[in-house]
Amino acid sequence: MKSRHWLRTIDVARRSGYSVQQVRDLERDGVLPPVTRTASGYRAYDEVHVRSALAYRALASGTGPVEAKRIMRAAHASPSEPLALLDAAHARLHTERLHVARARTAAETIAAEPLEDVRPSDSMGVSELADALGVRPSTLRHWDAEGLVVPHRVAGTRRYAPDDVRAARIVHQLREAGYRISRLRALMPDLRAARRWDEVTAALAARDASIDARSSALLRAAAELAPLLAPHA
Repeated sequence: MKSRHWLRTIDVARRSGYSVQQVRDLERDGVLPPVTRTASGYRAYDEVHVRSALAYRALASGTGPVEAKRIMRAAHASPSEPLALLDAAHARLHTERLHVARARTAAETIAAEPLEDVRPSDSMGVSELADALGVRPSTLRHWDAEGLVVPHRVAGTRRYAPDDVRAARIVHQLREAGYRISRLRALMPDLRAARRWDEVTAALAARDASIDARSSALLRAAAELAPLLAPHA
């Protein structure tokens, strides 16, 4: 009978783009399926291990290394769990894409809103503004502490003037789109003055590109995973 052609650790490393030590680490972490040993004790890999390494590389780009390892371990056990995890990963990207699109539309709308003829009665309390934005009052207090949206104090009570409400809407939409507090802290003074909107537009475009890249990585991972799941199916 013809003997099986085994791959060495260096072969898997070269074909998957990892180092020899990284291949051994992936085996240890369960990303690669159990490895056969030769009579002399050497690791003997095959195409399944190469595909597993390539699938993990793509998954790590699409979901991050922690979730990628979880998916790969599941792929070596059954076909249903990794498929569900991939569906969830795509759903998260879809939600993120919607947030970015909503932030772009909202930012454009908010930037174009005039702040003329405002009245003191148009101001809002913490609970009112939290309800209007769909956030918790503690979120507004956190933005206050971070200097993002600082309300006026009336008899010791926080009151948000119309321009504060506008700023809170901007912060809310950009937080939904993934902006970090530290970045917003530097950006908000200019955004309140309706400057640097080109930077916001560029940042949201970069977020879109990142989502596209991660979605493409998940597609590549699925192509490598499909043959691995077929035996279980």
